[in-house]
Amino acid sequence: MSLSKLFGSSLRLKLWRRRLSVAAPKVSIRHHFPWPLRLVMAAAMLGLAGAVALATYDLGRHLAGRSNGIDPAEVSSLREQLAQVSTERDKYSGSMDTAESQLQIERSAQKQLAAQVKNLVTENARLKEDLAFFESLLPTSTGSQGIAIRRLVAEMIAPNQLKYRLLVMQGGKGERNFVGNLQLAVTVVQDGKSAMIIFPDSKSGELDKFKLAFQHYQRVEGVLTLPEGVTMQALQARILEKGQLRVQQAAKL
Repeated sequence: MSLSKLFGSSLRLKLWRRRLSVAAPKVSIRHHFPWPLRLVMAAAMLGLAGAVALATYDLGRHLAGRSNGIDPAEVSSLREQLAQVSTERDKYSGSMDTAESQLQIERSAQKQLAAQVKNLVTENARLKEDLAFFESLLPTSTGSQGIAIRRLVAEMIAPNQLKYRLLVMQGGKGERNFVGNLQLAVTVVQDGKSAMIIFPDSKSGELDKFKLAFQHYQRVEGVLTLPEGVTMQALQARILEKGQLRVQQAAKL
């Protein structure tokens, strides 16, 4: 026997064993369903989904039927109660509006009364000044010819504003018109020192406000603006005729 024949048969045997051994490649097996079976399974899934949807719909209708099962008489009673509550609400709302309007009217009336009282107080003070003037014309009075100052009043209406009021009269029968000027001297304390401020200032352009021209009497009032930081102590009113002092009167704050 030749060597090729001897080794050739053994080589074939080894190859056959290798193919049948564990080292041989793995083979996976897939099961293929026929298409009619697949169609039946899909139809079954669709039927199951439809059954679930139908059950959900029936359950919703059942719950809706239970919620709609309210007694009509109860609904009518609730509507009547709601209408009654709405009527009472409208009634109370109208009463509140009326009360608010009445309150506004009362507040407005109080403001008007306060303004009237203030005006009456001012008018009363003026009447007293006029009474003092007419009393000076009675025979029992001095009745002498001359200029007099009646009821000089001064009050601070702001930290640096002084309000003054006075009545200037001419005694006797008043046969001539008096023409002159009013001069106000304000005594103040500034930086710890006493000082006097004269009104009107010749450079202020307010000379016309202090002119006097009357036959029997003239009422004079106004507001003086003082420098910042001063403290007023007294006010002196002077009546000048042709630059000459006729009469003067002082008033303390």
